Amino acid sequence: MSFKGFGKAITRAPQQFKYKMNKGYQTQDPVYEDSERRFKEIETETKKLNETSKKYSKAVNDMLNHQIGFSKGIEEIFKPVSGKMSDPNSTVPEDNPEGIDACIAYREIVGELQRTLKPDLDLIELKVVRPAQELLKVVNSIRKMLVKRQHKKMDLDRHMNTLQKYEVKTSSLDVKAKDEEKLYKSQNEVEMAQQEFDYYNDLLKEQLPVLFELQNEFLKPMFVSFYYMQLNIFYTLYNKFQDMKIPYFDLEGDILETFQYKRGNIEEQTDSLSICNFKLGYSKAKLEMTRKRFQKDGAGIGIGSDGQSSYGSTSPPPTSSTLDGGNTSFGSAPMYNSYQQSSQYPPEKQVYQPQAQPSYGGAAVSSGTTDASAPPPSYNAPTNVEYCTALYDYQAQQPGDLTIKQGDRIEVVDRTTDPSGWWLGRFNGVEGNFPANYVSL
Repeated sequence: MSFKGFGKAITRAPQQFKYKMNKGYQTQDPVYEDSERRFKEIETETKKLNETSKKYSKAVNDMLNHQIGFSKGIEEIFKPVSGKMSDPNSTVPEDNPEGIDACIAYREIVGELQRTLKPDLDLIELKVVRPAQELLKVVNSIRKMLVKRQHKKMDLDRHMNTLQKYEVKTSSLDVKAKDEEKLYKSQNEVEMAQQEFDYYNDLLKEQLPVLFELQNEFLKPMFVSFYYMQLNIFYTLYNKFQDMKIPYFDLEGDILETFQYKRGNIEEQTDSLSICNFKLGYSKAKLEMTRKRFQKDGAGIGIGSDGQSSYGSTSPPPTSSTLDGGNTSFGSAPMYNSYQQSSQYPPEKQVYQPQAQPSYGGAAVSSGTTDASAPPPSYNAPTNVEYCTALYDYQAQQPGDLTIKQGDRIEVVDRTTDPSGWWLGRFNGVEGNFPANYVSL
């Protein structure tokens, strides 16, 4: 927008508010308003025709390209790769020759359809899309004329409101010369605005009906052409697929029945594979095994809930005298945490100092003598170790997993009742998780 146009927009802003509030003088022309309504309908339909014709031509091309890509994807499914990629001899032929031939034949048919339908799609571009774009250009130029007429109407109403204001002032007895001068100026502005408005208003009222007649003559054959072009495209598609003779496809039977017959019990066979059920539940079981393993490792070094170390679960044999400097009577049971308390002293206080001998009337007992009433040291009783044999190779996927090879004998540390879960085991001194369905007890 130029600076001059910006200034006019600022000047017309108060009148726009009056239009919204339905106040002040407003010029009315029912004949033009009816023509403007019909023009808006033509403008909307022309834009819709332009967009729809473009989308239709593009959709047909995209559909055929999608069919070609679909056949390539199915062909890749029919040719799976088995074994290691680095060892060609390990590849097991598991392809579907009939299905692969059907994909190739179908792709050739669709490619031929693309070549056959290309002239029809080009005809849509030539007979529908381009004429619609030309009509849209004409409509846009007329739209500018309507906007110009609306601006002149706003100027006329604005000057008319100013003229009415000064007419009220000059009708009183105390008329000022300044008000009369403004009245004459407003009359001249109204006259000039009326002439400009009448020019655009009369021009549009005369030529819009002519445009409506030409528009009907222009759009009607275009719609007819578009209809027959679509009919020809659908007819070509129907005949081409109707005459498609690929033995792999059964086009005579019912679609659903044929599909169910070919599928058979493949769904039940797939569900019976344990690897297909390898879902979130296994991740939870694996997480539980990892948590238990770390808890066990923490207990081995005496990590308690308060983070202090107990140096093993068994306490040393108690003696008749303690190391914390206190006196005990002969035969009394020693405190369980006496060694823990002594270990908390500073290094200079941990040197053994001889204490006063207990007063029980007998001979002194040396500190190295073991109390007869103290229980013997407790040791963990050996448990039955359970082993399993690896049926398949498993490579660790993340930290905490155990890598195993087929035939390895693994010590089972912890396991669940679920044969498809995760177990905790030890092999070659390494402890970690492994899938239970990869081993046998």
